[in-house]
Amino acid sequence: MTERVLIVAAHADDEALGCGGTIARHADDGDSVEVVFLADGVSSRGDRALAARHASAEKACKILGANVPRFFDFPDQRLDSAGLLPVVQTLEPVIARIQPTIIYTHHGGDLNLDHRIVHQAVMTALRPMPASTYKAIYAFEVASSTEWASSAIGEAFRPDRFVSIESTIERKIEALQAYDQEMRDFPHARSYAALRALATLRGASVGLVAAEGFVTLRSVVR
Repeated sequence: MTERVLIVAAHADDEALGCGGTIARHADDGDSVEVVFLADGVSSRGDRALAARHASAEKACKILGANVPRFFDFPDQRLDSAGLLPVVQTLEPVIARIQPTIIYTHHGGDLNLDHRIVHQAVMTALRPMPASTYKAIYAFEVASSTEWASSAIGEAFRPDRFVSIESTIERKIEALQAYDQEMRDFPHARSYAALRALATLRGASVGLVAAEGFVTLRSVVR
């Protein structure tokens, strides 16, 4: 059975950082993968930067095998000022149209406020209902954000699901190259070398060559 996969991310590049290898695996398995970006990520940089970020996201999604992404362009780092309700109301028709079976989104204990609000919005929009179609909701980590949070913000990211990306890590790196302007030099956590090291660490922790880790937010067997 093929899956209908929905990735809900705050900013373009979060999807590649958090679950790029897993997206590619879903695509390879014949699953349909939809990606939604809620915040623009570049509000302070002008219209040209926004157009470039959209183009980068479309390129990255194509590399990974996802469908053309949807952008809602809430102001970057100001989702709190937009309010939770408008973000939830933006997501609900998307969910109703796609009827996803698997959802990936941000971890609730992330340092980045936009990431936390997206997490909350997803969990609100996907509150359990008799007509719900999903089987699982998973949280991904975003290097240089999730691991920088303190215990005052929320629970630390402790993955309980690991997906081998040994066969897709090069496509994850290629997708990240579409966002090269957002990448940093090693030893920054958002560098190519650090992300390869993270994949090695997540993989080795469960006996795999390379993996992405996720926290199970909800799992439903119908």
